[in-house]
Amino acid sequence: MPMIANADALLKPLTIRGVTFRNRVMSTSHAPGYGQDGKPKERYQLYHEEKAKGGIGLTMFGGSSSVSADSPATPWNQIAVTDDSVIPYFQEFAERIHRHGAKLMIQLTHMGRRTKWDTDQWLPVMAPSVRREPASRSLPKAMEQEDIDRVIADFAQAARRCKEGGLDGFEISGAHGHLLDQFWSPDVNKRTDRYGGSLENRMRFGIEVLRAMREAAGDDLLIGMRMSGDELYAQGLSQEECVAIASEYARQGLVDFLNILGGQARDDMAHAVSLPNMAFPVAPFLHLASAIKREVDVPVFHAQRVTDLATAARAVAEGHVDMVAMTRAHIADPHLVRKLSEGREDDIRQCVGAGYCIDRIYVGGDALCLQNAATGREATMPHVIAKADRQKKIVVVGAGPGGLEAARVCAERGHQVVLFERSGEVGGQINIAAKGTWREALSGIPRWLLSQIRRLNVDLRLNTEATAALIQAEQPDTVIIATGGLPNPGHIPGAEHIISSWDILTGRVQPAGSVLLYDEMGQHNAASVAEVMSQRGALVEFVTHDRMIAQEVGTTNQPVHLRELYKLGVILSPNLELMEVYREGNRLVAVLRNTMTDAEEERVIDQVVADFGTLPVEDTYFALKEQSSNHGVTDLPSLLQGTSQADAQTGHFSLFRIGDAVAGRNIHAAMYDALRLCKDL
Repeated sequence: MPMIANADALLKPLTIRGVTFRNRVMSTSHAPGYGQDGKPKERYQLYHEEKAKGGIGLTMFGGSSSVSADSPATPWNQIAVTDDSVIPYFQEFAERIHRHGAKLMIQLTHMGRRTKWDTDQWLPVMAPSVRREPASRSLPKAMEQEDIDRVIADFAQAARRCKEGGLDGFEISGAHGHLLDQFWSPDVNKRTDRYGGSLENRMRFGIEVLRAMREAAGDDLLIGMRMSGDELYAQGLSQEECVAIASEYARQGLVDFLNILGGQARDDMAHAVSLPNMAFPVAPFLHLASAIKREVDVPVFHAQRVTDLATAARAVAEGHVDMVAMTRAHIADPHLVRKLSEGREDDIRQCVGAGYCIDRIYVGGDALCLQNAATGREATMPHVIAKADRQKKIVVVGAGPGGLEAARVCAERGHQVVLFERSGEVGGQINIAAKGTWREALSGIPRWLLSQIRRLNVDLRLNTEATAALIQAEQPDTVIIATGGLPNPGHIPGAEHIISSWDILTGRVQPAGSVLLYDEMGQHNAASVAEVMSQRGALVEFVTHDRMIAQEVGTTNQPVHLRELYKLGVILSPNLELMEVYREGNRLVAVLRNTMTDAEEERVIDQVVADFGTLPVEDTYFALKEQSSNHGVTDLPSLLQGTSQADAQTGHFSLFRIGDAVAGRNIHAAMYDALRLCKDL
C-alpha cells in the first residue's frame, strides 16, 4: 500500500465529459525535440508509452504543435498539425498509449511572434500588433482580418485531425506568449479594432478559435486551454485579468478543463521563472491554479516544479487542483505512479530540478534527463533491467554517479557486485557541485542510487583504496573503472599560484580579499564558485574567454546564475583569457588577453581561482590494463549496437572505464556510459 499521505486522492479516477482518467497524475504537453519531419514517430511514441506503462493517467504531447504554416515546427523539432498526413501517426500513437490504460492529448497552438521567420517556409511571423519579443527576436507583422480568419480555420482543421487521429482531446496554448495570449496581453495587443482595447475585445480571438474547434471536433473530444494565472510582468496580464479570462471561457462552455501555470516567457529571466529549476521552492505557483479553481466550474490542471508525490497528493487532496502534472518527474522516472500504487515510493527516482532536459532543447538538442539515461532512448535503453543468462562477479571502482549506476545496473542483472570507494561517502563530484548555493538538490542523485544498491545487496566498501592487487584478489569476471577526475591545474605560467574551484567549494581554501575567478569551461562550476565566494565576503571578478558568463549553461539555469551574480555585485568580464599569474610582493598579478583585440591588461589581486575542467584519475586502469583480456578496450560496434562485450578469457577479466575516468564530461555522460555498457554484461 502507498505510504505517502493522501495517496488515495492521486489514485482516484477523474471523469471529464465522459472520458475517465484512471488517476489524477499527468504529464503536460512539452517539447522534447523528438519530432521527425513534423510527426510524432517511433521515438516520440515510445517515450510517452513508457509513462503509460508506468501507470500515468494522462500524457500530453506536442508542446507548441503548430496549426499553421507561418507557425513553423522546425525550431524545436516539434509536431506540425497543418495537413492530414499527421493523422496516421496520431492513430498509431493513440493505440500505443490506450493499450496500457492511459489517455493521450496534444497541445495545439499558433506561436504568433514567438517563433522564427528564417526557417521552414520563410514566412513572416505575426502578432496582434507590431511588438518585438525579446526571446524570439522576431519583429512581427500586425495581423489583418484575413490572417485572423485563416488562423481560426487552421485551428479548426487541426481539431478535426485530432479527432480523426483517435486522440482523447487537446488543449490550446494561451501561455508562454503564444498567439492566443498575445491577443489577451495589453503589452502586445495595441489594436483599436474589435480585437483590441478592452479585455472583452482582447478575449474575442480566443473565443472564436475555441468555437470553431468545437464545431470541427464535435462533443466527444475534450478541449482544454493552458494559460497563465499571472504573467508576473508589470506590463502583462495581472492575476485578476487571468482569473477573469479563465472564468469567462469556462462560463461560455468553451473549455472542458483549464491547465494553469505562472509567469510567461518573453525574455531569458521570465523563461527561467516559468520553468522553475532547483533554485525555486517546490510548486511555487500552485496558488495561482488554486485561485482559478475557486472561480470556475471546470476541472483545473497544474504543472510547475511538482517534483514529488507528497506535494502532488496534497495539491489534489486539499482541492487546489483536480489533476496534477509531474512532467519532469516522469522524465526522471516514468514508472512513478506504478511504484506509488505498489507501495514502492522509495524506489522512485525523484527529479532534482536540474533543468538539463529543458536546457538541451533550447540549444537545438533533444530532451535528456541528467540522471536517467534511458529516457528518450526507449528503443535501445531499458527502464527495467533484464536479468542476465548467467551470474558474473563484477568489481566497480569509484562510487560517483557513473560507478553507482554501473553497480546498480549490474546488480539488477543479477550479478555479484563489489563497489570500491576510497572516500567515506558515495557521490563523487556531485558532492562538490551540491555545495554551490542553490545547487544542493543535486545530492538527490547519489542518494537514490545508494538506496538502490543497498536494496540490491551490492557489496559497498567505503574508505577503501582499490589497488590492482585488491581488485584481482576478488577474482572478477569484469572490472569497471569509474574513478572520475580531479581538477585540471591548467597549463599557463604561474599555475602553481592558482586555487581550484574544488578547493573553494569544499572549504579547503577560504576566499579572501579580491579574487579573480577564471572560467575555461562555461558550465555551472565557476558560476557556483563565484556565488559562494561573494557570499563569503570576497570581492570577485568573474573572467572567461567565452562571449558570455556560463556560456554552456542552458536557459533555465543561466539566467538564475546571472541574477545571483548581479545581486552579489560580482564583476563580469567576458572575452578575456588568463595568460599568466605571478607574485608581486604579497599579492598576485593576473595577465589577461582580450580575445577580440589581443590587447593585454593586468589585475592585481589577492587570489586567483580557476576552473580548467578535470583530468581523468586513471592509474588503476593502467595498472590493470595489461592483465585484462581485452586490454581495457570497449568494443564500440557492440556497444553501439546493444550487444554484449566479449567475455573474458579463462582466468582473466574484462576491463572497462567510464565517465570522467575516460574524459571530463558531465553526470549524464557518466550514467549513460554505465547503462549502455552494463545492460548487456
